[in-house]
Amino acid sequence: MTNQFGKRLCNIFFKTYTEKVWRMSTKELSADWAAQRIKGLNLLEAIKNALLPQKPQKGGEVIKTLIDEFRYPRRGPGELWERVAAIIGQRGYPVMLGKEIVSIQHDGNQVTGIVIRDTDGSTNLVRGTHYISTLPMRELVYAFDPPLPAYVRQAADGLKYRDFLTVALIVNQAEMFPDNWIYLHDPDIVAGRIQNFKNWSPDMVPDASKTCLGLEYFCFEGDGLWTSSDEDLVKLGGKDLMKLKLCKSEEILGGAVVRQPKAYPVYDDDYKIHVRTIRDYLEAQATNLQLVGRNGMHHYNNQDHSMMTALCAARNIAVNAKLDPWSVNTDAEYHEGTRDVEDKSGRLVPQRAMAAEK
Repeated sequence: MTNQFGKRLCNIFFKTYTEKVWRMSTKELSADWAAQRIKGLNLLEAIKNALLPQKPQKGGEVIKTLIDEFRYPRRGPGELWERVAAIIGQRGYPVMLGKEIVSIQHDGNQVTGIVIRDTDGSTNLVRGTHYISTLPMRELVYAFDPPLPAYVRQAADGLKYRDFLTVALIVNQAEMFPDNWIYLHDPDIVAGRIQNFKNWSPDMVPDASKTCLGLEYFCFEGDGLWTSSDEDLVKLGGKDLMKLKLCKSEEILGGAVVRQPKAYPVYDDDYKIHVRTIRDYLEAQATNLQLVGRNGMHHYNNQDHSMMTALCAARNIAVNAKLDPWSVNTDAEYHEGTRDVEDKSGRLVPQRAMAAEK
């Protein structure tokens, strides 16, 4: 960040916010995190975009941090997955919700079944030919029965996570600010970011005369923030809004809290070694299992990257495509509609389609 933007801007815009997110010094974070999150962005590109914003040519390079348009489902991203589940169910493959994974059965070469517990406490063994996991890597390793070797479990123990909660507040104002997000660098403000859901889609707020703001708090599962009552967290959110002078106390009509454990895989100095240890073992000893998604791969992907890892896994099963989900969001940008080429290992990886030369 210092190399790309200079020390002063790095301290003002990146260091304080990053340390609020992770609650650790930036000196303890792997540089992979910054490189992945601001890929292709530097001070010159930011200034050029601010003064002369340009639309990228088809097939041209895209700097994701500078994207100013999103395709957003009318009632939020959950609408996307509800539709997917409905389509799969219509085709005879119902998505089973509310099931707890008790254990992953294996024979030392393949996964042979999944023991699940229903809401009534009963257990059931589900068998399949192929398995895809989005479980946090640490939980995945400890779910295996018989247990995996001690060195693999030790690697899983070394993986760290940052947890997250959102305080959604209904404010009696029709319009508050034009942005989708506001990032809060000030250490005196507990919240790290505010989302204005109405600015994503007006249908996210059923009453057009009101605004719903989501105050995002970074925490560790079990710490003071995480264990606070919903009532206290709603009060905290209100205090932060008033400190920011975004509204008055009497304008806050109510709120709700949503907790998300293991929202952020931590990129510390040793995470790569631990992930590699687990991955090598599973690729050799659980050959019909693929890992996808942010938690499944302990990779701080955006939603589109996570979706692409899942598409790769699905194609590997459906058409034996030999795609490598682990190459998504590493050295290039990946999107649906890309072409597939072989890498040096012989495995296919998705690549950006290049614009044809005139």
